Amino acid sequence: MLELRAITAGYDRRAPAVRDATLTVSPGEAVGLLGPSGCGKSTLARVAALLHRPDSGEVVVDGTPVRRWRHRAPRELRTAFGVVFQQPRLSADPRLRLTDLIAEPLRATGRRASVPGRVADLAGTVGLTPDLLTRRPHEVSDGQLQRACLARALVLRPRWLICDEMTAMLDASTTAALVGVVEDYRASTGAGLLAVGHDRTLLDRWCDRTAGWHTVTPPALVCGT
Repeated sequence: MLELRAITAGYDRRAPAVRDATLTVSPGEAVGLLGPSGCGKSTLARVAALLHRPDSGEVVVDGTPVRRWRHRAPRELRTAFGVVFQQPRLSADPRLRLTDLIAEPLRATGRRASVPGRVADLAGTVGLTPDLLTRRPHEVSDGQLQRACLARALVLRPRWLICDEMTAMLDASTTAALVGVVEDYRASTGAGLLAVGHDRTLLDRWCDRTAGWHTVTPPALVCGT
């Protein structure tokens, strides 16, 4: 289980983006995180993915509290998470071809031998044709690049997926396709999902339950709404 307990986090201790937020995601469960822009959803998602150390509170994975963050976290813990960000052009190295973008985590963890087969399989899964794999980010659309970013997030077969506004910049057909890929992956692996967004209709259809922010000052996270 992934547990966020009483998390306070942000980039200025005097004005944290998230205050005292508690959230759980069980294996195989899809949890939506709903709220308006600026309420701290992305900050909490980064904490959940071990990319941002909270100011206070605790992240617990399978009963063990997390003590190290980002590159200092143990490899088996880092690779348990796959993350898809809202803006693919800010999360993709513009110098890399899409095939290298997808393979980046494999090479970083010393699994070069599995690159060709794994990249080909995932490219087909997310709907990227072989000709697109040879292109760089500026040569493809936002939707095509986000497909590659989703493939990158799945390449190490993570146990937890964090999708931070993954479909916010996409059209309806691409949104449906990528949500379908995530759901197929969840069904086949039992991975847990934290899906961040501001579209209640999408999250209600996609997720087993949704946690949302009340519009009070400071915003309060209410789970299971």
